[in-house]
Amino acid sequence: MKQLPPLNALKVFEAAARHLSFTKAAEELHVTPGAVSQQIKALEDFLQTPVFRRHKRALLLTDEAQASLPILREGFDRLVEAGEILAKKANAGRLTVSVAPSFASKWLVPRLDRFQEAHPDIDVWVSADMNVVDFAVDDVDIAIRYGAGRYPGLVTEHLMAEKIVPVCSPQLLTGDNPLKSPADLIHHTLLHDSSRDKDPGCPTWPMWLKAAGVCHKTGDRGLKFNQSSLVIEAAVAGKGVALAKATLALADLEAARLVIPFDLTTPTEFSYYTVHPPSKSSSPAVKAFKAWLAAEAAESADAADAQEAAA
Repeated sequence: MKQLPPLNALKVFEAAARHLSFTKAAEELHVTPGAVSQQIKALEDFLQTPVFRRHKRALLLTDEAQASLPILREGFDRLVEAGEILAKKANAGRLTVSVAPSFASKWLVPRLDRFQEAHPDIDVWVSADMNVVDFAVDDVDIAIRYGAGRYPGLVTEHLMAEKIVPVCSPQLLTGDNPLKSPADLIHHTLLHDSSRDKDPGCPTWPMWLKAAGVCHKTGDRGLKFNQSSLVIEAAVAGKGVALAKATLALADLEAARLVIPFDLTTPTEFSYYTVHPPSKSSSPAVKAFKAWLAAEAAESADAADAQEAAA
């Protein structure tokens, strides 16, 4: 391969040739006129021929330099295209997913190994945050949101529904005050989910107790948590009875760390959705992840129904 002229010198030469002025080229490139002069000299030393000539204090191109300009500019355009291709290739195997912390820890992360096995060429970056991602600013490819499904300007697809179930440690089914009916809740600590993404139509303990026909004057008392996963962990630890999102409690129910003491579940108005900008629709990584999520969600919904039926 032939030795190439210094790239910085060529860039400076193109600017100086376009402006026919070292001073204006320096302003464009944010350097001093002296630096421009040094780069032009370096290029001329490399080529062993001048590229500019002065005529009555005016800066003119040599004939050879003038003839080279269209080719040089085309070369810079091709370099830009090559850089874009390389950047696209470098990012093709990375997928950044925005998701709420509780959904990430209780549902997504335990399943991600299966996605990695099916798509070893895609590296998943999980960004767990309660703040709603701004696709115009944040470097995120796709998000999983829990809400009403109204996300203007974004491609939105329903992933799975949610329902609220009472859950507790199996230990609470026995002991001094065993849980046999909703009326027995008066002897146990109630665990409350006060997370920011809470569905306004989602039942609270006072609402649930009223629907169950239980007079519980202190239904709003107990332990309160700002993350759904913490409510579930407190229930697993035997700290009380929780109203939990069935999707997030599923793994603990399947492992018998939790049980559903009463057959009284409530569907929520909110659901889980995948959202992403229209520009990401053609991304192979986004397509693969959405297909995988849909399959996992269907399997999760069937498993949650089975747990409810067994309660």
